[in-house]
Amino acid sequence: MASQPVEATQGLQQKSKRPSDSAFKQQRLPAWQPVLTAGTVLPTFFIIGILFIPVGVALLYFSDEVSEHVIDYTDCLKVGQNNMTCSYYIEQNPSSTCQCEITFTLDKDFVGNVYMYYGLSNYYQNHRRYVKSRDDDQLLGRLSQTPSTDCVPFAYDDDPKTGVQMPIAPCGAIANSLFNDTLTLEFNNNPVPLLNTGIAWPSDKQVKFRNPQGSLQAALDGKFAKPKFWSKPLWELDPENPDNNGFQNEDLIVWMRTAALPSFRKLYRRIDHSKPNFENGLKSGQYKLHIDYQYPVSAFDGSKKMILSTTSLLGGKNPFLGIAYIVVGCICLILGIALLIIHIKCSKSNAEMINVNPRTPYS
Repeated sequence: MASQPVEATQGLQQKSKRPSDSAFKQQRLPAWQPVLTAGTVLPTFFIIGILFIPVGVALLYFSDEVSEHVIDYTDCLKVGQNNMTCSYYIEQNPSSTCQCEITFTLDKDFVGNVYMYYGLSNYYQNHRRYVKSRDDDQLLGRLSQTPSTDCVPFAYDDDPKTGVQMPIAPCGAIANSLFNDTLTLEFNNNPVPLLNTGIAWPSDKQVKFRNPQGSLQAALDGKFAKPKFWSKPLWELDPENPDNNGFQNEDLIVWMRTAALPSFRKLYRRIDHSKPNFENGLKSGQYKLHIDYQYPVSAFDGSKKMILSTTSLLGGKNPFLGIAYIVVGCICLILGIALLIIHIKCSKSNAEMINVNPRTPYS
């Protein structure tokens, strides 16, 4: 048999898959493995317990400092008809408006900045198809006659005047399902001043949402259709304030930031504390909530709430984190004490450990 050429043999040697002789590839790097002894484990349990419990108490204290009042208005009664709820009326008359009123009492003063939220339950904004259903280029004011395919089936609609199919602006399921109930408050027969600006994240309004150059109505009217669920076009969201209109409307921006859980709340309004009688917050007393009820939730067994709340250094009312810290701290302390007792009763002395040999009986 003829021998292989020397060049072919060298080529085979060069193709060797043997790793290079380095500490990393030959797994010779120094390693550290903790030795868990009573002297290291027990102090860890006690330190965690001693630190977590005070932190949990502080978190609970700040959470309890927050004043909050929640009103569920899902089944509020239609004004003038005491035997019909607005949820039923909207279910039978889609795209209509039902007016209802709820009188409630604040038992104590809400001191400081007061915020109004709306809350929805059993509403899965975290569904993958729902979260993707938007066109970020469109939201930045870069209008196109071909919206993103992620917006389907809320990408096109027929113009009600001409019947011609036009792209929707803003397109997608998120924008189409914009919360459209109108909530107002009344105190001593006087309206409570509410602000519809300053409710969105500044980074969202300054970076993620932009209106096209020039007139917003001229850029959209006759070229783009409104979302199917909306009762008015994009340029009429807040015509009195150009900085809060169109794609930069803060109600729209707040809604477009989807919630992670099926029960959530979103900031709706801020109390205007520059007005008389409201400089220091909301006074205790009787209030009336006026609702223009339009948003249907009965189809998915959802509920709607109005929440009035103050804030603390750590945000809104949320006792869960404080309770979690206290529970974890208590568990660590209990485990530490139990292991310490076991260690004292069952551990061997140093002399016994020194005298251990192969013939020492196991016990």
